[in-house]
Order: sequence, then C-alpha cells, then structure tokens
Amino acid sequence: MSVRVGGSGVLAVNKAAGATSFDVVALVRRRLHVRRVGHAGTLDPAATGVLPVLIGEATKLTPYLMDQDKEYVATVRFGLTTDTHDTEGRVLSEVTVSRLERRDLEEASRPFVGRIKQIPPMYSAVHHEGRRLYELAREGIEVDREPREVVVHSIAVDEVAPPRATLRVVCGKGTYVRVLAADLGAALGYGGAVECLVRCRVGPFHLADAIPWADVVSAEPAVLWSRVTPPESALAGWQGVTLDERAAVAFGHGQAVEVRAPARGEGGSSVRVHDVTGTLIGVGVITEDGRRVKPVRILHADRPGTRILPA
Repeated sequence: MSVRVGGSGVLAVNKAAGATSFDVVALVRRRLHVRRVGHAGTLDPAATGVLPVLIGEATKLTPYLMDQDKEYVATVRFGLTTDTHDTEGRVLSEVTVSRLERRDLEEASRPFVGRIKQIPPMYSAVHHEGRRLYELAREGIEVDREPREVVVHSIAVDEVAPPRATLRVVCGKGTYVRVLAADLGAALGYGGAVECLVRCRVGPFHLADAIPWADVVSAEPAVLWSRVTPPESALAGWQGVTLDERAAVAFGHGQAVEVRAPARGEGGSSVRVHDVTGTLIGVGVITEDGRRVKPVRILHADRPGTRILPA
C-alpha cells in the first residue's frame, strides 16, 4: 500500500484520556509522514473528545478554527475543591452536599453565561515569563494571573445525581470548564471539581464524526488519510467567493481583486476564497465598498503528483 505524502486538511480526532494534545499531534505527524501538523485548541490530558488536527497548508487556518465555539459535557462533583479544579488534583477541601437540585444549579449558572472574567488555573498551558503555568505549578510555585474575558453561550443542566451533576457548556475560545465548575461550586457554597470532561464539538467538527483513538494509533495510514477533510471544512459556514483564473493568480500574489455579483459581501466580512476548480486558495476580507476581496492568508494548493512513499 502507498501513502500520499504532502496532503492538507483536517483530521478530527476523538482523543483518549491520558494523551496530551501534543501527543496527538506527534502521533499524526509520524503516522501520516507529514511535517506540518498542529491542533485547534488544547484539550486537558484527562479529557476526551474532539481535537481537530490540521495538516499541511490547513495549519494556516488554525486561528480561525480556534475562534469558533466549542461544546463540552462535564460531570462535576460538588463538595470537592482541588488545586487543579478536577478530581485528578490535590484535595483542598471536601464537604457533604446536603442539597443539590436542578433548579438551584440553573439559577446559580445564570451569572456565568455571557461575557465573564476567568482567572486561568495554575495547571494550564498559559505562558508566564516564558514558561507554562503547569510547569511552575508542578514545582509548587504559584504566580498571580490576570483575569481574562471569555464568552459562555449557554450552560444546560443535563442530569443531577447528588453530589454530581452533568452540565452541557457551549463557550468561546479560552474558556476553562474546570474553572467554570469550581466557580459554580463556590457560588453554591460547596465547591466543585470536574470528574469527567468530554469535548463534543469544535466549530463544525462533531464527536460523532471524529476518528476513534484506536484508529489513530493502529489503523493503516490510508485509512487515516481517508478521514482527512479538505482545508475549507475548518471554515464551514463562512461565505465563499470564487475567482476566475486571472483574479486567483492576482489574489495569490497579495493583490485585492474584484468580486463579481452576486458573491459580493458586506464590507469587513471574512470569506473563504476559491479558484474555479473549487480549491481553497485563502482567506480574504471584503473591502468597505463590498466589491473587492483582499487577501489575509494565502494557501497553496497541494501540487499534483506529490511523491509517493511506501506505507
């Protein structure tokens, strides 16, 4: 069997518990024989679920995919406070939960929906003076962290079984569900820690469509490539414009080009830009007059005849 080397696209992985996001990237790089591989949003080692892995030219779309909403299902154990905000950490306090009802949880959750401030946890990948916070935390060092604004679109209470509850959270980038659980627990007067966390969706990529972890580890490379979706899948839902051959060449050279009606859009809006073959050639922004598109990020199509290596 032969493996095509040098392709681009997105592989939505269902990450297993215990693997880091870096582990996933390293494994995909090795299994697919590609150098340029990244991911769209760190997932805690203990968490499972959707981790979009971007390959080749698709890595240029990472910031756009990371900007999209994420959905989580979290099982929170109330009455427990730890230094990591999950049950993997060192226990700081533990109390009996005397009352935990759906109505109370829904009421306590309301202040945490919308634009809120969160303090990043010490056990996180946030940088501080050139080092990751989790590296400092493992050395017993705690540093001041500035609150960050994040967006929580919704918190739904799926199930209540005291002292636990299952919450479904839809949020924007940079949101720590562990911190949300701890803050919600504090608001209830019990404390709280995440016992199980599953990421169900990142933008257009859903858990049901993600490749199983066992396949990432052991399936033939051709099977993995068959699950790689085109780069434009990272921008599903965006408006797209198609350029003729001459305009596509000019766009690829960094020039703003005219967009023919009816594809013209609202000034300042971001769009996918395709050539006449349907290939994604970049991300552009519509000029204020709505008539032209300026290149923001240019993708180079995979060259036909890319070399073949034995599997």
